Amino acid sequence: MFTDPHPVPRVFVVAPALSGWGLQRLVESAHPLIELAGGCERVACAYDALEAVAAHVVLVDADDESEIDAVAALAHDTRQVILLTACTQEPVLDRAVLAGVRGVLHKTDTRELLLKAIEKVYAGQLWVDRSSTGRLFVALTRPRPSGDDGPEQPRIASLTMRERQTIDALAIDASAPAKVIADRLCISPHTLRNHLSSIYSKLGVTSRLDLYAYASRHRLSGQQHRA
Repeated sequence: MFTDPHPVPRVFVVAPALSGWGLQRLVESAHPLIELAGGCERVACAYDALEAVAAHVVLVDADDESEIDAVAALAHDTRQVILLTACTQEPVLDRAVLAGVRGVLHKTDTRELLLKAIEKVYAGQLWVDRSSTGRLFVALTRPRPSGDDGPEQPRIASLTMRERQTIDALAIDASAPAKVIADRLCISPHTLRNHLSSIYSKLGVTSRLDLYAYASRHRLSGQQHRA
């Protein structure tokens, strides 16, 4: 990860040449509130390119299922990914969000909505439409059959007291900005990111939505914390 000296979101655009040019000009039009970090034409090229630039948000133009799956793989990186798509297949889009994509916008959305989504995702929020949020939460928080928690117990037991407190703070409002959650815990956003990274690794989850669902499924929030 890069050391972050920037107070505003820096956006890296991944899109075919013509649409990429338009998206980069759109991002530049929001300067100084949003900055353009760079761009490339394909997801496969983004990994190396992102190593060389300071980017907070990666905006990816992708439409077909295989492209969106590649975007989902990119979202496993620590940077925050927004998918811009013409795809309307709910299972495909849901799979991308569950893999860690932080925002989904459709190509019929407005310029203003896209720029707002960049700011919200940069602030740590999830940007999906209301119906998708409800559908994902219902599916992910549905209790599993009795006995399924057994293999998870060692993972849960490995959580520290502070990590359990972090999960509690997140459970109050999973879509709250990172700064709000950090303030609840009286820690810095940087420390919060470190806690979340450790929690993700221990529980095998990849995003705040995934963690919220895991905590709901296994009734982690509201538990008594022990040192």
